[in-house]
Amino acid sequence: MRTSEKQPAPNTAAGLSGPASRKLPVPPRERKPALAALAVLLILGGALATTVLVLSSGDRVSAIRFTQQVGAGQRIPKEAIEEVKIADTGIGYVSWARRQEVTNSFATVTILPGTLMTDAMGAKASTELGEGKATVGLALKPGQMPAGVQQGDRVQVIFVPSRSSEGESRVLAASALVFSVGDRSKTGNSGQITVVVEAPAAPEIVAAASSGQIAVAELPGAR
Repeated sequence: MRTSEKQPAPNTAAGLSGPASRKLPVPPRERKPALAALAVLLILGGALATTVLVLSSGDRVSAIRFTQQVGAGQRIPKEAIEEVKIADTGIGYVSWARRQEVTNSFATVTILPGTLMTDAMGAKASTELGEGKATVGLALKPGQMPAGVQQGDRVQVIFVPSRSSEGESRVLAASALVFSVGDRSKTGNSGQITVVVEAPAAPEIVAAASSGQIAVAELPGAR
């Protein structure tokens, strides 16, 4: 009687020979300390920049702001300016410490209320009151001047004859600067204004004004 021989069991400890047993070797990770250090520096730099911006946003500087309109060529009065604190944006606004210098200067342009002053807005001498110019006072009745005319406005000075025999209406000053406006509460319904005109036209304007034959028309777009 033959006895069956037992087949030896496969040796699993020796390793599998199938495809699943063949794995690619994993290379060791390469450490890059330089890149890590650069990343840390970038993070710290960004945090520092943010801190500087936050702190600088709270910096305030003194500046001059206008509280009322000042016409081109007019001396800047002290009651027309005030001190304000603004963020330091790098724009060269005139400091409040220079207020005495400002009140001894003349406006180079018509300056509206709420405007922050820059050096270009003031000059030591008035260009409007230079050689060849004259100031003329006008006392106007209702209907001879539009409502709302202010210091610094531009107006036409017009001759308006009282009788047809004295000729037709004509412009005596095409663009006269309103240098000052009287207080209407003290002068009633009449309007007293002072205008800057070319010197050769001044005598005729004064003569017409004395006889009540003058009217002014505002030029809103000619400031």
